[in-house]
Amino acid sequence: MIKQTLANRKTIFPFLLVLIAFAVILPSCKKKVRSDISKVLFAETKNKAFKNLNADTFALIFKRLIAAKKTSLTNPKLISSYYERNDYEPTLVLQHLPKGQLKAVSDYLGRSGEHGLDPKIFNAEAIKQMVNEFYDKREIKSPEQAYSELAKLELTMANALINYNNALQYGILSPRKIYANYYTETKRPDSTTMLQVFAAKNIKSFLDSIQPKDPQYTALQTALHTGTTGTGMNEIDFNRILKANLERLRWKNKPTQNKYVQVNIADFNLDVMENGKSILNMKVCVGEGRNKDFTAELKEYDETGLSKDRPFSRETPQLNSMIHSVQVNPVWNIPESIATNEISKYAAKDRFYLSNKNIDVYENGKLVEDPETIDFSAADAGSKYTFKQRPGDDNSLGKIKFLFKNDEAVYLHDTPAKSAFNLSMRAVSHGCVRVEKPLELARVLFGEGEKFTTIDKQMQSEKPEAKDIVLKPQVPVYLTYFTVWADTAGKLQFRKDVYGLDIVLDSYLQRLTAGK
Repeated sequence: MIKQTLANRKTIFPFLLVLIAFAVILPSCKKKVRSDISKVLFAETKNKAFKNLNADTFALIFKRLIAAKKTSLTNPKLISSYYERNDYEPTLVLQHLPKGQLKAVSDYLGRSGEHGLDPKIFNAEAIKQMVNEFYDKREIKSPEQAYSELAKLELTMANALINYNNALQYGILSPRKIYANYYTETKRPDSTTMLQVFAAKNIKSFLDSIQPKDPQYTALQTALHTGTTGTGMNEIDFNRILKANLERLRWKNKPTQNKYVQVNIADFNLDVMENGKSILNMKVCVGEGRNKDFTAELKEYDETGLSKDRPFSRETPQLNSMIHSVQVNPVWNIPESIATNEISKYAAKDRFYLSNKNIDVYENGKLVEDPETIDFSAADAGSKYTFKQRPGDDNSLGKIKFLFKNDEAVYLHDTPAKSAFNLSMRAVSHGCVRVEKPLELARVLFGEGEKFTTIDKQMQSEKPEAKDIVLKPQVPVYLTYFTVWADTAGKLQFRKDVYGLDIVLDSYLQRLTAGK
């Protein structure tokens, strides 16, 4: 029995030693060794108020400040989480104050006007003043002040730098949140992007790296700096247009492919781009807009609350997709809105209208053999019946339509109404995009070969029949909206704000500084 007890003790004793060792080691693993904030700050500022600061005391004060200011932070969860993981250390101040780079930060934020952004958005002046106070012994006289001012500077810097980083790399506004008719894939900042601010070892180099360098962007920046010389515009309108388009250029929604089709709605123009150059250019007609008179106020846009704009029902949406096929000699499935507001009314006035336009009428999916028996003056005629226009010279889609997936039933198409391309203001369609040179567009997309030969022959056929032809590889299409850009000669091109989207965007940009 005694032998057994001794044996057990021999077994248990080493085990207890291991437990004791773990008990000693574990607490030290749980708690990170804090930085000596006094050493760093006093060495830099020579202010005795920073000489005997306690890191644990600062952490408690900083934690309380973050909680109190949560509602004023743009990304409160990310900021709170970061500092909690890092024991509430003043990361930015400790990292960059000794290198004198906090002054550089305030300089960058103060020059945000070069990007069309008000420095007030980033608290540039407040940060500059706080940084200067750190070097002024008359401003910070006690440890209590030192704790408070250090916490305020760190939090204000973190919020401002994250916002500045996001604004320059992704745009300060999300287009999906301000435009009701916007469906372009647009990347927005995530936590990894935002946390780059804290990871930067040299903050000046980091801020240099995020400055937009696209030639179009720098051209608009130069124009914003030099003013309205030679444009004939007043300064307010000139600046508003430039600032709106600088913001658009910051959005991460630009084509990344070597070859793509781009329609600039505001320019009524289409380009097929390949390797950065236009290989085909043509006029287009786009959806009718709400701002045809180009006024400064839009009745359809309700500024109350600034939730989203209110587009006219026929405006062509901003979107991107892939052109997957064409239909030669297309059938036009007439939308209910057009059937109600136009087709049924024309048919009510002229009993030969439908036959002259090669339009068939369907009820519950079945062809109506004698549409003259229908009372088209009835209020529900446009919704009760469906209308399809057969292929032919009068077909509103012309001889070909270019198809790409989207929820707005929008596509590019030919048109028999060629005279519209002679208009200077070509926002005249129901929402789809009419193209001036459809056969040339097909040639560039398909290339010379069997498929294009078929398209060409079918478009010339005297007995047109609808035929679908698949495009491989598919080609991206982007329906965009820019009202100013630099042409190949470097000259700025301005276009009218036919949809009022500059007005909407400018209202949101101004809202960012409201109350600051």
